[in-house]
Amino acid sequence: MPEISAAHLCKSFGTHRAVDDLCLEVAAGEIYGLVGPDGAGKTTTMRLLCGALRPDPHDGGEAPVVQIAGVNLLRQTDLARQHLGYLPQRFSMYEDLSVMENLRFFAEVRGLSDQDWRPRSLEILAFVGLADFARRRAGQLSGGMKQKLGLAVALVHRPQVLLLDEPTTGVDPLTRQDFWQLIIRLVAEEGVAVLVSTPYMDEAARCRRVGFMRQGRLLVEGQPDDLRRQLDERILEVHGEPLALLRRLARADPDVEDAQMFGERLHLRVRLGKAQQVQARLQEAIPAGGGQVSRMRPIPAGLEDVFISLLEETEPTEGSA
Repeated sequence: MPEISAAHLCKSFGTHRAVDDLCLEVAAGEIYGLVGPDGAGKTTTMRLLCGALRPDPHDGGEAPVVQIAGVNLLRQTDLARQHLGYLPQRFSMYEDLSVMENLRFFAEVRGLSDQDWRPRSLEILAFVGLADFARRRAGQLSGGMKQKLGLAVALVHRPQVLLLDEPTTGVDPLTRQDFWQLIIRLVAEEGVAVLVSTPYMDEAARCRRVGFMRQGRLLVEGQPDDLRRQLDERILEVHGEPLALLRRLARADPDVEDAQMFGERLHLRVRLGKAQQVQARLQEAIPAGGGQVSRMRPIPAGLEDVFISLLEETEPTEGSA
């Protein structure tokens, strides 16, 4: 049985449907990445799964289901939460308390006795790299250290399920790397089921499975390599200048479906089997149009390419609706 099992989740705020018939499962020892633009419904989904929000009735009459470690969250909320650790987007610790005092407070709220919480706190502080800061006030921690404290608090009661809502947003790249190493170690050593929302595609690539959300719906899910294979032999990378001109000239080609800027380069998505023809035509069209190409080559698709393609595929349907 999956550690997280959700079906027919819906949530509206007024006329806005934030989550629309969402279903997902996450197994023990698995990291599942939830990816989507702002407003896609990721945070609302997290709040539904931790019991902070109650789902709305489904339009089709199916009853919403949320199972956490085999416990029905909607019927036995307190019992299900015993198996759940949750790290929200915003820092929610008590800034006037020390690191250890925060851990003690939340451990005792979870029902841990002194003989249970103290050794676990020392263990988890060492795990997240905060052992030397146990007496420091939480408000004096850096952004990355605050996130590590939040993770420690979420783990203090040894949950089987961990929900992380954009845990590395706003921290530096090195801290992001350190945080993800902790998550990977945690899954390997304790077999926790992790559901993490992230705006970063390099983080999504670390997950065993990824789900792409838009307007409250789960568009597609799968392993990152399987999702990228959907665009095999369909991505051309173009270096040159000026990029805006290159993009316009590329989009004029009948076999180019899209052209997106990725830093100082372009990614062209072309029709299947047309990469060589597009490359040959653009090698002539770009100089003729006043641009310069320093390099053009086929590359493997990234998750960014997949996500952009999915967003474009759903646009006509959503617009007509």
